[in-house]
Amino acid sequence: MDQEKIKDLIQKGRAFVSAFDDEYEDYQTDQEMKLPQPPLAKAPMTGNVIDLPVAFEQLKIDNDFLRIINRRQSRRIYAQKGISLNELSYLLWCTQGIKSIRGKSYATLRTVPCGGARHEFECYMAVRNVQGLEPGLYHYLPMGQKIELLGTHEDLEGFISDSLCGQSWASKADVVFYYSAVFYRAEWRYGIYAHPVLLIDSGHITENLYLAAESIGLGGCAVAAVDGKVSDEAFGLDGEEETIFYSMPVGTVDEKDSDREDDIYAFVKEQGL
Repeated sequence: MDQEKIKDLIQKGRAFVSAFDDEYEDYQTDQEMKLPQPPLAKAPMTGNVIDLPVAFEQLKIDNDFLRIINRRQSRRIYAQKGISLNELSYLLWCTQGIKSIRGKSYATLRTVPCGGARHEFECYMAVRNVQGLEPGLYHYLPMGQKIELLGTHEDLEGFISDSLCGQSWASKADVVFYYSAVFYRAEWRYGIYAHPVLLIDSGHITENLYLAAESIGLGGCAVAAVDGKVSDEAFGLDGEEETIFYSMPVGTVDEKDSDREDDIYAFVKEQGL
């Protein structure tokens, strides 16, 4: 690729970030035109619905917030000891749980902030080792704190690696969270300005997941290198109105593996950076 093309693509990326600089006085969003708003959450896709436990008081949760903040780091080495269904429920609640509904059905107020309380995301999971769950592909149903089994996969570890652009370390996580964007949920309110806001909001989810995992002795690493086509096909998404764009593997960790984590950045020392 020549330098002019690279420069053009970089400039387009910068323009996307600063989309609010453009003002169109005659533009109205669908909300301003009083068009019907989309559903607050996706309906179940199957009949294989599973109630999640909410006995979070039974978990050994570290309540020292400063310690959690200081200990939080990206972790890519997993002990593969498995997590409990209660722990999975806790992670889902801390990242997308619905605390209340504003109005009759105007917005969900969740455990993470989101522009306009649109919460334009759905959470899917590749479950490898969660006590009481069959390994396979799942979808979180925040209305009622449930999940549904979408199906099994003959090569779950291979799918995880392929869906994350060959990052095979992720296939050793106990569960891999995949986040999709349901575009119109944000576009209804923000229209042509929705998409930078959407990306901002997605970071709130994974930061909560980092902190929630750390608070119960787990670890994970957010991943932006996601193959949307591979992921969408596996979870039955159309790739147009809804597409997976973000992920985070999470699993049990062991402090004795800290040296292996450091090895990932061995090049820093080798190159004197």
